[in-house]
Amino acid sequence: MTADTATAFDVRRANFGNVIDFFAPGLKRWETSEWTPENPRRFLPVSVTGSACALSCDHCQTKVLHGMVSVKADEDLFALAQRLHAQGSEGLLVSGGSTRSGGVPLLPHLRHIPRIREELGMKVIVHSGVVSPELAAGLAGAGVDGVMLDIIGADETIRDVYHLDLTVADFDRALGLLSDRGLRIIPHIVLGLHYGRFLGEYRALDIITRHPVSTIILVVLVPLVGTPMAHLPPPPVGDVTEFFRATRLAAPATTVNLGCARPLGPVKTELDQAAIDLGLNGIAYPADGAIAYARSRGLEPRLYEYCCSLTWTGDSDIAYQTVEVA
Repeated sequence: MTADTATAFDVRRANFGNVIDFFAPGLKRWETSEWTPENPRRFLPVSVTGSACALSCDHCQTKVLHGMVSVKADEDLFALAQRLHAQGSEGLLVSGGSTRSGGVPLLPHLRHIPRIREELGMKVIVHSGVVSPELAAGLAGAGVDGVMLDIIGADETIRDVYHLDLTVADFDRALGLLSDRGLRIIPHIVLGLHYGRFLGEYRALDIITRHPVSTIILVVLVPLVGTPMAHLPPPPVGDVTEFFRATRLAAPATTVNLGCARPLGPVKTELDQAAIDLGLNGIAYPADGAIAYARSRGLEPRLYEYCCSLTWTGDSDIAYQTVEVA
């Protein structure tokens, strides 16, 4: 173990103790030899635009939207939440495709969120995209449990990958608007987003650490079939793991999780072990063996069947269990 690794791990332990969290939301069917989720429908993603998106970003091309539950033409968000709640869901990620201005068109749906939270007792986090002052105010008025958005630190990536006529300053401003409204902010950084190479990730991290965010989520580009990036390799493992270390040290007292998206196979195992060694707080859909590896590092694993953005809920009634791994 290098000195830098020891430092990152020690910083994490000093601020968070000896627990580590693992997450398995119902975004996809998943299990390992260490963990089979009890209720795969406990936390589900919902799209308010179906599979439609005005941007068709080069890394996604709406593929991510296809795996979400769509709000049907003959039902509103509350009716959909009722239906999912009856099927065992306890929380929703409300998302959708983007408009040309970079935000998800959530405003018409916000009036339903207080009822979903109060009458159904469900958690509701939203993926907002770049927010306007009106959307930030609406999210605060609706009482959402948290707001997720990607933060991009390179104008070239915003233009070439997202096809947006915005700048890095617009993403910084969005964080400020959410902060001013007292919202719980969960920024994401997509590592290697600029066609498999790093460009702007460290600037994004610098922007994020200047705002009072709840949790930082790191995800890794996975080139998807049917997109302009399909032929590209994912970013180099060394670049990714070095960013894990940098994030831990830049935000020593902020929860940092490794999110859902990252390459599969041996690379996933390597990244998950590095995330543990370098002091990240949690991992979504851990590789087989990651839970036991965390124990070998002296950490106590906790398993949750909801989104890794919902870190503040801790040992709430939607926690699944604390596991014993030999």
